[in-house]
Amino acid sequence: MKDCIFCKIAKHQAKADIVFENEQIIAFKDVNPLAPVHILIIPKQHITDLTQAKEKDTNLLGKMIMAAKNIAQENGTDKGGYKLLFRVKKHGGQEVDHIHLHLIGGAPLYEEIRPLKGGGERRG
Repeated sequence: MKDCIFCKIAKHQAKADIVFENEQIIAFKDVNPLAPVHILIIPKQHITDLTQAKEKDTNLLGKMIMAAKNIAQENGTDKGGYKLLFRVKKHGGQEVDHIHLHLIGGAPLYEEIRPLKGGGERRG
């Protein structure tokens, strides 16, 4: 996807505050953080969302989760706890059409998952 901002970040064609990278995955700070720690973990391979993932992507998805665990350990977020979140499509709050895992922590977090009133949009 040539216009995908996350693909551009993965190819180092767009700026991001990168905190982890290997051959398959890149992780960077969210530009609009919801908490003191808000990291996005993405595969370098373009997958639009979780509904588009195939069985062959199982290992990659597991590596994304393990990358999140390791990043949380490295920055100390694991001590107090954190959330991992995949947003899927519009109703799930996905804003960028490239699968990404949110690592959110660094402070106590509220649980605000509920239907939106009036069909309004929410960031995340």
